[in-house]
Amino acid sequence: MNASAAAAGAARGARGPGIVRPVAAPGPVSTQSPAGWTRRLSALLRAVRARHVLVALFVLAYPFFATPFFTFQIGAQSLALGLIALSLTFLGGYGGMVSLAQMTVAGFAAYMLAIFGTSSNVAISLGWPWWLALAVALSLATLFAAAVGWLSVRTEGIYTIMITLAVGVAFFYLAQQNYTVFNGFQGFSRIAPPTLFELDLREPMPFYFLALACALAGYFFIKHLVRAPFGIALQGIRDNPRRMQALGYNLTAHRVAAYAVAGLLAAVGGVLMVWYNGRISPGTVGTGAMINILIIAVLGGMKHPIGAFVGAIVFVLLQNFAIDLVDRERFNLVIGGVFLAIVLFSPDGLLGLWQSLRARLPGPFTSRGRGRISSMTTRSET
Repeated sequence: MNASAAAAGAARGARGPGIVRPVAAPGPVSTQSPAGWTRRLSALLRAVRARHVLVALFVLAYPFFATPFFTFQIGAQSLALGLIALSLTFLGGYGGMVSLAQMTVAGFAAYMLAIFGTSSNVAISLGWPWWLALAVALSLATLFAAAVGWLSVRTEGIYTIMITLAVGVAFFYLAQQNYTVFNGFQGFSRIAPPTLFELDLREPMPFYFLALACALAGYFFIKHLVRAPFGIALQGIRDNPRRMQALGYNLTAHRVAAYAVAGLLAAVGGVLMVWYNGRISPGTVGTGAMINILIIAVLGGMKHPIGAFVGAIVFVLLQNFAIDLVDRERFNLVIGGVFLAIVLFSPDGLLGLWQSLRARLPGPFTSRGRGRISSMTTRSET
C-alpha cells in the first residue's frame, strides 16, 4: 500500500505545474544474484550464432572421422601454428605493432623446455620434471618477449619490424653457433610430451585435443582481453597515441605488456610445436619460419583473432599438398603467389574477403537479406 501510494503521489506531482518528483530508479543487479546470471547467460546466448555451434561441433568431432595423418599432421599442427600467429595478430591488429620475432619467442620457449627438461642430449638437459620445466620455459619466454618489446616499442613502422627481425636473426645465429647451451646446429631431439592420467599425449588424438584446448584458451583469452580496459586502451594507443598520452596513459608500459601477453601465447605454441616435431634446432627459428608466421597472420586477417587459425589451416594444407601440383622446391613460390593475391584483393585476409562476399550476395542470413525479409513482412502486415 505504501509503495502504491508513493507511486500515485509521484504521478500526481508530475502532472502538477512545475512540480516533478522523480521516482527512485532500481539499483544495479548484481552478477552474483540469479537475475544477474540470467542476464549474462541470455547475452551470451544472443552472441552465439549457428556458425559458432557448427564450428565447435566440427573441431570436436574432427579426430573421430579423420585419419591419424589429418588429425596430427593437419589439425594439431594448424592449431599450434595458429596460436603463434594469434600472438602476432594481437600485436598487429590491436596494438599496431608488427613483430617478426614471434617465432623466435616460440623457439626460445622450445629451447628452454629442452634445456631444463629431458632430451637426447643428457649432457646439457637438466632433466627436471616436465611440469617444472614447462613453467620455467613459459616464464622465461614471456620475459624474453617483454625484453624484445622494451627494445622495439620506442620506434614505429618499419623500424619496429627491423628491430624484431634483428633480434630473431641474432637468436638464430646464437643457437646455431653456441654448443654449450643450445647444442649448435644439431639442437635437441627426443622431446616428447608427457603422459597425463595414463593418457599418452604422443598419440594423434590426445595431442590434437591438447592443442585444441590451448588454442581455444588463447582465442577466448584474446577475445576477452580486447574488450577489457587494457585492450581498449591498447587500441586507443594504436589509433591516437598522443591523445592517450595526454589522458595519462603510459604508452611504453601498455605496449611492453602487450608484447608479454603475445609472448605467452607464442611460448605455448612453441611448446606444442616442439612436442609435435619431437625436436628443436636453429632451422626452426630461422628467417623463413619468422616470415611464415607473418604470412599466416596476414592470410587469415590481422583484425580477427580467428583469422590466425584460418591462415594456419590454409598454410598447412598448401605445405602438405602443394607438392602434388608443383615441385617441393617451388613451395615458396606457391605461398608467395597466394599471399600476393590476398594482399591485392583483400587486405583484411580471407575473413575480410568472406565478409565482403556476404555483403554483396544477399541471402536470408546476411544484413541485406534480413532487411529485405523484414520489409516484405511489413508490407504483408499492412
